[in-house]
Amino acid sequence: MLTVFRNDREQTVADEVVSAHIRSLQPGHLMDVQTSDQHTVKPWFDGKVDVAPPVIELTAEGFTLLGGCLDYIGGEPVACVVYRRRKHIINLFVAQRLGSGHAFVNARAVQGYNVRHWSAQGLDFWAVSDLDPEELGEFVEKISAALRPNGSS
Repeated sequence: MLTVFRNDREQTVADEVVSAHIRSLQPGHLMDVQTSDQHTVKPWFDGKVDVAPPVIELTAEGFTLLGGCLDYIGGEPVACVVYRRRKHIINLFVAQRLGSGHAFVNARAVQGYNVRHWSAQGLDFWAVSDLDPEELGEFVEKISAALRPNGSS
C-alpha cells in the first residue's frame, strides 16, 4: 500500500483566507477600523502586523474602501483591507510569506467564493469575494496598477 501526502501550501492558504472572509461576514466581525479614509486605515495597522499594507482609494472606479481589520492566517497576523462593490464585500489580505510569491494572478474558487492571489513589492495579496470573477479580476487589476511605479498600467 502506498500513501501519498501532498502539502499544497497554496490551497491551504486559500482555504484559510476564505474561512477568514466567511467569518468576517458574520454580524459585527467585518472591520476593526471602519472608515473610507485611507490615511486612517493604513496607520491603524502600525504595530499590529509586520507590513504596511497598501490602502488604495478606488471609490471612483466602483470599489469603495470600508476599512480594515486584523486576522490570522496560518497562525500569523495579517492585514485585511475591506472594500465593497455594490452589495459585495471584498477582503484583501496582505502579508509577507503568505503564498508562493508569484507575480502572476492565480485565480480559483473555494467554497463558492472567488479568490485571487498574487505577489508584488515583496507582499502577498489574497482577494476574496462572492463578486463575479470578472469583476474581482477588475479589482485585482486596479490594485495591481496602483502598486506599479507611478501607478502606471
